[in-house]
Amino acid sequence: METPWIIRFLGGKATLFILLSILLIGLIILVYSKVDFIFYPIRVFFSTVVLPIILATIAYYLLRPILRFLERLKIPRVWGIFIIFIGLIGLLTLLVFLVFPFLRSQFANLIEEFPTYFKQMLINIDSFLRTSIFSSYYLEMDININKLLDNGLGNIGQFFADTVGGIASGITSFISALTGFVLAIITVPFILFYLLKDGEKLPIMIKSMLPPRLRDDAEDIMRDADHQISAYIQGQILVAICIGIMVSIGFLIIGMKYALLLGALAMFTSVVPYLGPIIAITPAVIIAIVASPLMLVKLAIVWTIVQFVEGKFISPQIMGKSLHVHPITIIFVLLTAGSLFGVAGVVLGIPGYALLKVVFTHMFDLLKLRYDKHEPDPTMHYDYLEKK
Repeated sequence: METPWIIRFLGGKATLFILLSILLIGLIILVYSKVDFIFYPIRVFFSTVVLPIILATIAYYLLRPILRFLERLKIPRVWGIFIIFIGLIGLLTLLVFLVFPFLRSQFANLIEEFPTYFKQMLINIDSFLRTSIFSSYYLEMDININKLLDNGLGNIGQFFADTVGGIASGITSFISALTGFVLAIITVPFILFYLLKDGEKLPIMIKSMLPPRLRDDAEDIMRDADHQISAYIQGQILVAICIGIMVSIGFLIIGMKYALLLGALAMFTSVVPYLGPIIAITPAVIIAIVASPLMLVKLAIVWTIVQFVEGKFISPQIMGKSLHVHPITIIFVLLTAGSLFGVAGVVLGIPGYALLKVVFTHMFDLLKLRYDKHEPDPTMHYDYLEKK
């Protein structure tokens, strides 16, 4: 039977099928957008459980190697979990009573003095430009730095005055968000306990729920996904700790103010590729510029050494190339995830992308084999397709 001309005009049956599929997907999205109120309880449920599950999962991948080590010492799993929890309680107690008060006082002092540092930095830059080789161009711009600072400080004061009402009106939302966060923190230990206890059984349970012909490939996907997440979380935490220690030691050696606080900031922000170091170095640069040009040179030397050691020795040994993500892709993922989900998207965007990449790579390889258009990947299982 001859194919109608309209189908040939649209590109054939395959193209027509694709267009109809896209149209059907669009209609489904339109229908669900009109009845989205039905899914409001589901959205509330997921928004409530996502944070504790993510926190518990991160802790699970950090603590699983310790639990496996204890099991190799012939310690039962449940007793190993209790030992880990006791160690965590002791570590948190030490941090709360010894480390946190010191960092809090340094942070409070830095916040109080930061406007002065920022103002002095602008004055120093203004003085440098007026006596540099660029002075003629700078003077033509007729910039009055003192006037700009006065106006800026006035605007900042007005801004805080205007936002007092907004803060007062939003206090209910803040209390609600704080309550949700506290409940999430309380829930994490319970979720973590059951993940440590039964986490190894979860892939087996998921595999048993699938048809037999899909189980081998599902096992491959779950194993690769587990490897990706584990390598990223464990490696990133270890790299962050190493960076925090090196920055703190380096800043103490050169006599930088707030050295330990800046080291802690570098440790926490280093979990975000590319953007983290920029965030960490900014307050240090401002403090160094105010201190002296020599301090700025010392800061540049310390930061260069830290980045060199981290990039050439620490990250390759700890992280390797486990994610196989191109740097440009990382930047795009960070920008997109940050715009969509804020800080959580910036922190979790890269491992989330790596996880999706594993799933879609396996699915694409299966589709290639299914339609016999490419050679099969020898590293994957395709038993269920061979049995057809």
